[in-house]
Amino acid sequence: DLTVQEQSEYVDDLAERIDPADELQPAVCHLDTGVARTHVILERSLAPQDLHTVIGTSGYDQDGHGTKMAGLALLGDAMDHYLVNTEPISLRHRLESVRILPNKSEMSHDPLAYGDVTAQAISLPEITRTRRRAFCMPISTTSDTPGNPGQPTLWSATVDALAAGASVVRDGSELRVLAPPDTTTSRLLVISTGNVDRFVADHLAESDTSPVRDPGQAWNALTVGAYTTLTTTPSDPAYAGWSVVAGFGDLSPHSRTSLGFGPRPWPIKPDIVMEGGNVLHDGASLFEPSHAALSLRTTGNTNDQALTSANATSAATAQAARLSALVMATYPDYWPETVRALIVHAAEWTPSMRVEIDRARQQGLQAQQLLIRRYGWGVPTEDQVLFSTDRSVTLVVQDEFTPFDGDEFKAVSFRLHDLPWPSSVLQTLGDASVTLRVTLSYFIEPTASRRGWRQRYSYASHGLRFELQGPLESEAEFVRRVNQEARSEEAGARPSGGQVSWLVGPNQRNYGSLHQDIWETSGVELARTGKLAIYPVGGWWKNNKDRSRMDLPVRYSLIVSLKTDATGVDLYTPVANLLRIPVEIVTI
Repeated sequence: DLTVQEQSEYVDDLAERIDPADELQPAVCHLDTGVARTHVILERSLAPQDLHTVIGTSGYDQDGHGTKMAGLALLGDAMDHYLVNTEPISLRHRLESVRILPNKSEMSHDPLAYGDVTAQAISLPEITRTRRRAFCMPISTTSDTPGNPGQPTLWSATVDALAAGASVVRDGSELRVLAPPDTTTSRLLVISTGNVDRFVADHLAESDTSPVRDPGQAWNALTVGAYTTLTTTPSDPAYAGWSVVAGFGDLSPHSRTSLGFGPRPWPIKPDIVMEGGNVLHDGASLFEPSHAALSLRTTGNTNDQALTSANATSAATAQAARLSALVMATYPDYWPETVRALIVHAAEWTPSMRVEIDRARQQGLQAQQLLIRRYGWGVPTEDQVLFSTDRSVTLVVQDEFTPFDGDEFKAVSFRLHDLPWPSSVLQTLGDASVTLRVTLSYFIEPTASRRGWRQRYSYASHGLRFELQGPLESEAEFVRRVNQEARSEEAGARPSGGQVSWLVGPNQRNYGSLHQDIWETSGVELARTGKLAIYPVGGWWKNNKDRSRMDLPVRYSLIVSLKTDATGVDLYTPVANLLRIPVEIVTI
């Protein structure tokens, strides 16, 4: 253990080695308890004019939660590494903060007002400074949502509207839409699943029966749960005989899931999981949920050199927001929909997660889907998100089209993408394994009426789906099948799925506004296909008497990656040589 003086010396040394990002670079904007911006590690990355509040007169953090999250959003989980090393640290993103939670001496807000508060909080930094930002909201309601878990609320619907670029205000217990969505003002909101209320030895059972808390069910948000790799029992004699609750790479005992969302087609949440720490258990009735050795080191608010620890889904959310800002810094032309898609696309299940998912798959696809509602799509890493290798290449498409006919408001077109498979290279792989991953991300406009939240296709403005040409399917046959799939889903039928043996399948992946699936196949079989369709399905826009939405274009981000473990194979170069990808509009 370090003395206060020794800790201060380490902190001051680290602060001197930090080279902050330029003020025009992307930022993580915290919607939380405020931030103690005078902390020596944070102060050069958080300008005084970027510290806001919608409560009281000061955005300074008296609680400590927001300052902890700011440290994680700036440096991630590498604080210990940076403290004991000597290398300079060049940052590529900044911090902003809006205090939206009251101090202990201030009156709490009406829960119905949190949507209004969130909208006000988002407007302050946008008015102050023009820059790209990921909004980090590692907070949620403190009790379960009344009614059906997963159902939209005023708060989650407001999040969806803000993400889509729509302007809304509260009108009693409902929303009032001030203007249709403007895609040029779409936003990325990174939100936590919320934490469990109690700890038990069977932590997975507790998490599986603890539904994601409001507003983590928002369709357009990047919702973050927690997992852990922190499994070393502290050497402190006070914990002799104690053990950790979660195994290496498993869900953190803190994290909630969407298994309890029920049979309605609410989104699969969380989307991803990040490190959230572990819990100690004495084998009887005692639990220690916040031991520093099983948490993440970060900045504290007690003084300008304070270090403390953080954990649970808040810590996981702050790290995901940091990753989002890094994507924005690396790819400045990427839309918020694309940033969300890229992070989820790069996520992978840990070995322990994959064992559980494969075991569930043996019981059926429905059982497998429940496990995805526990783990999301897994854990993204910075390298996986930002870089491709010669054996793993990622293609990103950003596109928009007007899919509906204004007279009858029916789907009249879809997008057909030629994907640049290196067919000759894939064929040389023979039976070697190749993994195709497809991610489709778009933002929906939520309906303003709460009555519509209980009906099929009534909450979302529209939906999009993807389909891949089968290995034995001609282009003409593929187009006919996509036409049929679009008409069938409009009529309430389930999609057929075609010839591809997807890991998840269309019946399970088509929830929410982010759809992902994986096809594990051979190089020879993958070489026989090469077209992917994006087609629309109707939502409340279709049945709206106000025709103001009839000609609105919809936009989407499509991410496709190929990966193989075969050695001596270069997938990247052939794809790079074929990146001129025509996109056709096909009339249905």
